[in-house]
Amino acid sequence: MERIVRFFKYLLKYRNRLVDHVMFYMSMICALLTITHIGYITDSGVAKTTESLVLGSFYLLFVLVGIRTTAAVLARRKLNSSHISGLLLTAYFLLIVFCHINQVEYFAKNEWVYLGIAVVFLSELSRSSLFFDNLYFNPTILFVISFLALILLGTVLLMLPRTTLEAPLSFVDALFMATSAVCITGLSVTDISTNFSVFGQSVIMLLIQIGGLGIMTFTGFFGYFFSGGFSYKNQLMFGEILGENKLNSVVSTLLTIIFITLFFELLGGIFIYFSLDAKLFDSNAERVFFSAFHAISSFCNSGFSILHGGITHEGYQHNYAFQICLASIFILGGLGFGTVFNFYSFLKNRTRQVIQEWILRKPFIHKPRAITFNTRFVLTCNAIVVIGATLSYYFLEQGHTLTEHASASGEWATSFFMANSSRSAGFNSVPVGFVSGPTLIMLVTLMWVGSSPGSTGGGVKVTTVAVALMNIVALARGKDSIEVYRRRIAPESVNKSFAIILLSVLVIALSFVLLTFAQPDQQMKILLFESISAYTTCGLSLGVTPSLSAAGKIIVVFTMFVGRVGTLTLLVAFIKNTKNKSYIYPSEKILF
Repeated sequence: MERIVRFFKYLLKYRNRLVDHVMFYMSMICALLTITHIGYITDSGVAKTTESLVLGSFYLLFVLVGIRTTAAVLARRKLNSSHISGLLLTAYFLLIVFCHINQVEYFAKNEWVYLGIAVVFLSELSRSSLFFDNLYFNPTILFVISFLALILLGTVLLMLPRTTLEAPLSFVDALFMATSAVCITGLSVTDISTNFSVFGQSVIMLLIQIGGLGIMTFTGFFGYFFSGGFSYKNQLMFGEILGENKLNSVVSTLLTIIFITLFFELLGGIFIYFSLDAKLFDSNAERVFFSAFHAISSFCNSGFSILHGGITHEGYQHNYAFQICLASIFILGGLGFGTVFNFYSFLKNRTRQVIQEWILRKPFIHKPRAITFNTRFVLTCNAIVVIGATLSYYFLEQGHTLTEHASASGEWATSFFMANSSRSAGFNSVPVGFVSGPTLIMLVTLMWVGSSPGSTGGGVKVTTVAVALMNIVALARGKDSIEVYRRRIAPESVNKSFAIILLSVLVIALSFVLLTFAQPDQQMKILLFESISAYTTCGLSLGVTPSLSAAGKIIVVFTMFVGRVGTLTLLVAFIKNTKNKSYIYPSEKILF
């Protein structure tokens, strides 16, 4: 026994990389077996055999994780984050094994086994993804490649026979759906509520979640906990991907993004659950899945729904509590992680102040600039757009779509939901084709403006448009710079805003022109709306998406990907010149 303990200590201390590789390949084989069983096997006899194999792989991973965690703790003689996560994972395996042996009704379901295998595979994949120390990757290129890899993986999963209830998706349709989910757009070539199985809907939900967070953020989170930390090079890489300049803040920023996302999705899911009519569901599990799907979809601003016809479904079109819940969630998701966290820090600071000054009777040390400049600017811009869009929709649709609502509260709720959903979320409680012409123009403008930077929303971003408009006003007044909140906007921010706006117009125009060639039978208005919706990752449509040709779908896929990653990001990734010049040319003025 002592020799066995020594052997494991030796492996974990001096052959740790070998153990990681073995665990990764074992977990990958188990995950592929599970996916084959869930998504591919249709014969009941073969399914029983593969189910036994999946259960056996679960027990195998349980033994391997338990042995590695125990040996790692004994070898290091101290606990770190990877050991704690390993112990928690072992405890989860123990719980499921106990419930399977004793046939505990709820936890004996196979879904818990699938979840355990998935967590082990994701942890090993994330642990492996952190080993970039021997390779050099431009973080921006790595960011683009990670989205492409996730889209291809999603395409393969969506092509599995058991993903759909009818005929399996073709490659182009699966690629379109995977891109739409990863790029959190919401455009769909098929009705996922009727044509997708629970497995297929779960794949879409997972792609939305990972795409909304960003694949590198997702793998970085798992990798940090299951590998015990980041190397210096990893911190540099993730710092550039997350936009964090301070290396000592990379981990906290990463954990903050994950915490904010999961917290608001959980909170939103609870509110959605209680806003639903229990009579519309066959079971409580179906109601929970419905709430989880829409909480994730709304916070990530994806616009996917497992309702037939979306929110226009007769059972939900007048459920204003449900719509307000969705709207609140996707507005929070569209504010940006930094803004939400800064506001949370401000509230926490105020709470501490009240407790110390009024309850403990102690002096409180105030922190300077509790609300940062960017947070104030983002909140002001969003408040203007939210209020202005809601009022505009309410007055423009008085004689049109709002006539279906019997109460003033229903009209205001619908106006609030539709006006703000069109910015990026992509949900619609009213058929878009039924709105008036001026309202349609307003919706297109809101789609193009989009949400806030650093958020799950799309568009050119509300701050970009605000800076561009303020620059025009500043030029009209004869000023050399933009001043707001007693601060001067940096010239590079102004240059970047106009570059983003110009690039968005060029990409949308290119997509529109290509679509007119690929779909000559469709109206130009419908194709232009589709192009803008795809680029801004909004997901609203005038109904042309399912009828697009293969070429039209590929064009929309390209537009969605460019809109999600960012045209400027792609240009920086492949054109950026890192050479520093030690000279400056004389300046000249251009005539306008």
